Amino acid sequence: MAAHTYIAISELHPNFSHPKVAGIVICKSDVKSFPDRKNIGTDRFTCGFTVKDSPDFFINVTAWGNDGYINGLSNSFSVGDCVTIENPLVASKDPEKGDKFCPTTPSLYRLMVTEAHSQVLLCADVDTIDRLLPLIHMPVKDSRDFYSLGDIVANGQKLDGMVINVLAAVKSIGEPKQFTTSDRRKGQRLEVKLFDDSVSSFPLICWDREAIQLVQTLIPKETVLFIADTKISFDSFRNGMAATVNSKTIITVNPDTREGSLLFSYAKEVSESGALDQDEKPEDVTVDSITDVYTVSQLKEKSQDNPEAFFGITYSFISKLDLDSSVSKVIKNRCSRCRFQATEDMQSCTNQFCPGRDQVFSATAGFDLLVDFTDHTGTVHACNLRSPVAEKTLGCTVKEERCITITSWKYYTWKFLLERCKIYVKIFPSTKTKSGIRGVILDCSLADPGEVKQHMSALLQRP
Repeated sequence: MAAHTYIAISELHPNFSHPKVAGIVICKSDVKSFPDRKNIGTDRFTCGFTVKDSPDFFINVTAWGNDGYINGLSNSFSVGDCVTIENPLVASKDPEKGDKFCPTTPSLYRLMVTEAHSQVLLCADVDTIDRLLPLIHMPVKDSRDFYSLGDIVANGQKLDGMVINVLAAVKSIGEPKQFTTSDRRKGQRLEVKLFDDSVSSFPLICWDREAIQLVQTLIPKETVLFIADTKISFDSFRNGMAATVNSKTIITVNPDTREGSLLFSYAKEVSESGALDQDEKPEDVTVDSITDVYTVSQLKEKSQDNPEAFFGITYSFISKLDLDSSVSKVIKNRCSRCRFQATEDMQSCTNQFCPGRDQVFSATAGFDLLVDFTDHTGTVHACNLRSPVAEKTLGCTVKEERCITITSWKYYTWKFLLERCKIYVKIFPSTKTKSGIRGVILDCSLADPGEVKQHMSALLQRP
């Protein structure tokens, strides 16, 4: 089907006969049912979505029908898909009825779809798809019209009940929680933690199944969101503010805007520095309290099932320990207070979360190594081994390192490459490493052979 046969959303009018519209789905609501007043004892089903065909124009679409048709339609596409809508009814919006609970659109109209008269299909025209796909990254509101998380926290309860726009990065995504209401309706809830350069953690609550499915596809610390029309409320349980995704909210993932790009760069920098890990749970864990033993494959499996950080012990060989690199790669300066990476000539810490930003800046030098460890089940790549753990492991301080010869470093390297080690590690899910997980080594020492044999036997007996 040629692109010129479609009618632009900006040109739609109720007088059109058999209109055809193409657009990219930017928002989608859950399927709902209501008692059918014309057919007592049966239900009518409905679902809604919003499509966009240009940077400035988008429109709401509502479908009505029986259970099979509506659920089948809803399952046939997702947010980000390009669809064609054939022969919808173009109706004027009614702000006091259904449109009150739909996203605010620039169009004067809405589209109505029924099984008998209309069709909604995935778009098959390549040129049309190529034209529409970039629109998914364009916010539906002015890219400068948003509150930072710091603005929300500063205003506090003055914003309670208000609907605003928010620009923030995704810090972590929780697990969906299922529940049953007092009238026996089933529901779900998922919490996303957001951050920006002013606030390290802020809750975003999702109740809608479609919204939950969308955010579950996002990559924490690598995703920026422009959240249009989210409701801000005071959460008495947290004693703080929280944002909620509602039926009017449209989420733009990784917005193609200057503000979005700046925040994305910041999120990448702060994530790579490890500064965000400072307040990730679990945190207050001592090495002595870590008792669970894993093989490498078991670490990977648990990480896939558990989006949160966890701790464990592994008996593995250090398979890569690059001590032959330049000093700038092996030793790095970090802020003495927040451990954010710094350069020797810096006058202040660049970490917005640093508790000592207004104080005299001081930095300390320490080892900052990337280590691979391997056992008979696989390898974990690019784990952080930093001071003071690195100094204890190597038996060498940073000052001593500057005087050590290459021959001596080779001794340190082979010392670990040839022996099995007992490694205490904190594990995070990651999309940046070959192994799919990222680790921070909390302690590493040569393992006692008897202890290794005992634990390896126990691991082999696990189901």
